[in-house]
Amino acid sequence: MQVLPSKELTPYIKHYIFLDNAETAVQKFRLFSDGNTGFVFSIKSRLISEITDEAKEYLPASFLYGQLNNFKDLYSENQITLIIVVFQPNGINQLLGIPASEFYNSIIPVEDVLGEKAIALQDKLSEKNNQDQIELLNHFFSSMVIAKPTYNQLIINNSLHFITSSKGHFFVKQLVEYTGFTERHLERKFKEYVGLNPKKFGSIVRLHHFLKLLKDKPSDINLTSIGYDAGFSDQSHLIKEFKKHTGITPREYLYSSKKLTNNLIERSSLLMH
Repeated sequence: MQVLPSKELTPYIKHYIFLDNAETAVQKFRLFSDGNTGFVFSIKSRLISEITDEAKEYLPASFLYGQLNNFKDLYSENQITLIIVVFQPNGINQLLGIPASEFYNSIIPVEDVLGEKAIALQDKLSEKNNQDQIELLNHFFSSMVIAKPTYNQLIINNSLHFITSSKGHFFVKQLVEYTGFTERHLERKFKEYVGLNPKKFGSIVRLHHFLKLLKDKPSDINLTSIGYDAGFSDQSHLIKEFKKHTGITPREYLYSSKKLTNNLIERSSLLMH
């Protein structure tokens, strides 16, 4: 289930996601970048970051994931209930005032960022139903909104609009001309506010535009033509970029994966890989 936040939070939070999985056997999930960061609250049982013959490495009950370099594999061995707060690309920086680059390719306990109030939030969420959880999340994050200088945010917001409007198919030179700022200045601000440089962010936007074009298409669809429509020059370019972000090919994604969210898939068949 995907739910929008309160109106005042939309500049910071894209949506909340509620996921339930009753499977008790070991399962493997793959999280890959969608250009956003997020908080994950595990309500029933904790996710696992690594399983070996000797040990299991459990993730915190609640954690922040930053912008990802490619993908991360996560596991569950019991029923899970997840609440995911998906931030806007620059939302985490706006709310916390911390450079997004500090979270790059990292998974961090939420309490390391928010302190004891994060633990209290986790406890309260575990006691509520969905509607009460939504109200609790809205109240919690609304209390974090404070007035900040808007000048740099305007640069980022305008740049994000340009990149998303072009579906990620653009040249940095065009962004420079559009904003009037140098490439170096834009890169520095993007890493601070978004956690990625404009080119990397654009490649993620293009990938997810491709996934959007794939949605509800017949099984015999020509992936190369869809890739071309999404801005990929040819099939090899599409496969290379897709595997870089997800670790699998477009066909594997289409036929061998259960899609839980835009950037979280169930990959039980990969357990032996």
